[in-house]
Amino acid sequence: MGETHAETVVHELYRDLLTAWNDRDAERFAGLFADDGTLVGFDGSQVAGPEIAKHLAPIFRDHPTAAYVAKVRETRLLGPGAVLIRSIAGMAPPGGTALNPAANAVQSLVAERRLPGWRVVLFQNTPAQYHGRPEAVAAHTAELEGQAADGPIVT
Repeated sequence: MGETHAETVVHELYRDLLTAWNDRDAERFAGLFADDGTLVGFDGSQVAGPEIAKHLAPIFRDHPTAAYVAKVRETRLLGPGAVLIRSIAGMAPPGGTALNPAANAVQSLVAERRLPGWRVVLFQNTPAQYHGRPEAVAAHTAELEGQAADGPIVT
């Protein structure tokens, strides 16, 4: 069964979110969230929608952030106005294409249809460390390596 229109639109929203991160654009990243949305960062920081741009601006200004690539594992219509995306992600350091396995992540995004369109209500970025399972770390990294070198940001 193919994706619904809502699932396709939210897949694009997710791609736009990671692209805004990769472009180091705090305002554009934050603008994809609903006013009552929440960002849960890699370090566990929880940031409310109105504070996201203010939270990210110094990170982008003061740190050479790595770029994301991701592979969507599941896109699920939760109801007529809500979609869940679950994915795996990897990060390449600035100017590089080799993924850093220590920055592997599992990401979840929930979006709701709101005026003027779909908005992120939750984006959670969880470290994928696979404690005691180095083969899982290697598999996660290997699955995304080609994408980091010359592929799309999100598949």
